[in-house]
Amino acid sequence: MPLPTYVPLVETTRGPIVESIHYGAIVVCGPDGKLIASLSDPGAVVYLRSSSKPFQVLPLVEGGGMEHFGLTERELAVMCASHNGTDEHVKVIMGIQQKLGVSAADLLCGTHTPGDPATAERMFRDGEENTPLRHNCSGKHTGMLAQALLFGETTTDYINPQHPVQRRILRTFSEMSGVPVEEIIPGTDGCSAPVFAVPLRAAAYAFARLADPSGLPEPRRSALKRIFAAMTAHPDMVAGPHTFDTELMTAGHGRILTKGGAEGYQALAVLPGTSSRFPGGLGITLKISDGDLAQRDRSQKIAQIAHDGGGRARSTAAVEVLRQLGALNETQLAELKDYLPRAQYNWRHIEVGEIRPCFELGIS
Repeated sequence: MPLPTYVPLVETTRGPIVESIHYGAIVVCGPDGKLIASLSDPGAVVYLRSSSKPFQVLPLVEGGGMEHFGLTERELAVMCASHNGTDEHVKVIMGIQQKLGVSAADLLCGTHTPGDPATAERMFRDGEENTPLRHNCSGKHTGMLAQALLFGETTTDYINPQHPVQRRILRTFSEMSGVPVEEIIPGTDGCSAPVFAVPLRAAAYAFARLADPSGLPEPRRSALKRIFAAMTAHPDMVAGPHTFDTELMTAGHGRILTKGGAEGYQALAVLPGTSSRFPGGLGITLKISDGDLAQRDRSQKIAQIAHDGGGRARSTAAVEVLRQLGALNETQLAELKDYLPRAQYNWRHIEVGEIRPCFELGIS
């Protein structure tokens, strides 16, 4: 498969010159499948990584799992999350597991240091043992266990691509993206669960339908609305303190859903009536070709590599796309100033350059 031809999206300067350039691709699509805008190749096949989580939980919601297990909207949000392992995240996930009758020992996601620096420091200081509950995908894995229990399937090896849970998820995502199952490229995510690659345009189409599922039959239509509402009403569950997904959804006031994935992937769903330029719902996908693993400068408040890919480029590009689409007002842009064109500082807080988007969508 040929490599995509990526284009410049975000650049950094030092002194009077451009020092670094992040290349990537952007696609904007409507719920009817119409391509609204694109930079680079909209047919580029890319793994969604954690951006696929709203669709991985979809079979549970449309299958009646929320009612069956008595799950809350906050619990649904964390099942769609790449959370950063705070005590509150763990508390909510343990609440789900208590309802299911499972525990951390049943999770097959592995273990890593919490993404929240304050939590990681406290655990180290207190000598607290780490568990899979702190893994950023523990909510997703708990949701997969819930699917298995809901449909009367074994919870053993639930991440096997041939397990009914994974086959159901793949079929559901095929229906949402319009890509036949046999054309979806499988892979294994960092948490060991299956992950899939489809063209950026197909993924944007799926997210546009998440934003506006009015053309879909029940129970899918209501399930998608419920997922959108849960994630945007509880953005702290989807990521956590000082994270892009949480801050953008907080500023979006329930109208913009965003979900990042590793290696520089970002996907967004924008409710109808949000954009001043396009009245319908919007799905947006973008990929930063270098994986966007550079440290993120937020006026020296935070400089770390997040477990879901982190980085300075995809967040900057995503906010710029929304700005160009007219989906953010001036007040919201002010709340998101850390992701707008901004000064870059050295360790003595001396301004040395700038981080800024360098693209135009070319939309009419």
